[in-house]
Amino acid sequence: MKKIAVLMGGKSSEREVSLNSGANIAEALASLGKYEVVPIDLTEENLNQLPEGVDAVYIALHGGWGENGGVQAALNARKIPYTGPGVKASQIAMDKLKTKLVLEMKNVPTAKWDLAHPDTPKSPLPLPVVVKPPSDGSSVGISKVSTDDQWAGALAAALAVTGEPGSAAGETHRGTVLVEEFIPGREFTVAVVDGQAWPVIEIVAKGGWYGYKEKYTSNETRYPFLADSADPKDAELEQKLLKLAVDAYTAVGCRGVTRVDFRVSPLGHCYVLELNTSPGFTSHSLVPKSGMKTGLTFAGVCDRILASADYDR
Repeated sequence: MKKIAVLMGGKSSEREVSLNSGANIAEALASLGKYEVVPIDLTEENLNQLPEGVDAVYIALHGGWGENGGVQAALNARKIPYTGPGVKASQIAMDKLKTKLVLEMKNVPTAKWDLAHPDTPKSPLPLPVVVKPPSDGSSVGISKVSTDDQWAGALAAALAVTGEPGSAAGETHRGTVLVEEFIPGREFTVAVVDGQAWPVIEIVAKGGWYGYKEKYTSNETRYPFLADSADPKDAELEQKLLKLAVDAYTAVGCRGVTRVDFRVSPLGHCYVLELNTSPGFTSHSLVPKSGMKTGLTFAGVCDRILASADYDR
């Protein structure tokens, strides 16, 4: 692989984050001195901007066509290898409702959930809950509801980005949002690359809520590695999370890189929240942090993920 296109931007609500990720990846790959890197700000849901002679594509698109199987299908048709999972796994992981069903079917623990619609007067689950659009990521449209008077605002915020142009769900879930039991306790994430789980990162957000601000603009969120914990119980917890991350990755049918997010209750019960098949590569992103913990540089992490590029055969 010599000529590498880095696809970024897109039309989803995560466009700005994607442009940031893509610029970082393109710069990192170029710094290695062995690739001709072509950054592409994708403005349409097709591959018309892709130049001739591309050997592989690094997908830095977040949400929408870049993560719902659309760009994956287009690249399959051209037999061009790309980073991240194929069409089917991308479709499942980008649709939080499908993800829930698959995880339950494969006996991978996940938080209790239900659905809500524009006329749902109150939470269908006991409070506190988390209200989410059924697609899109980066915590766009996601709210925690702790009191009844917060319900209407949270529902409206999720509905505002449900089925928007470029979203994974499109018309399928328009007017439907996911309501998920809020699991008190700790939050973790695990990167899985080619079926191998990388070091577990704990997410310690101020106030206990890891939303858009805490992900991308706050410098107060901490990301300690579980392996560095002095608590002997955390060594056992790490092994459990590593196994469950691979279980979830396998259940959905992923390949290449995927990030698996967890909540862990005070009693130590682990719950998979969701899978991200095109994880971020911003200064606050967790997959590169995890990869660098294994001894790789930032550019080395990008190179390792690029090496996993493939297409559906």
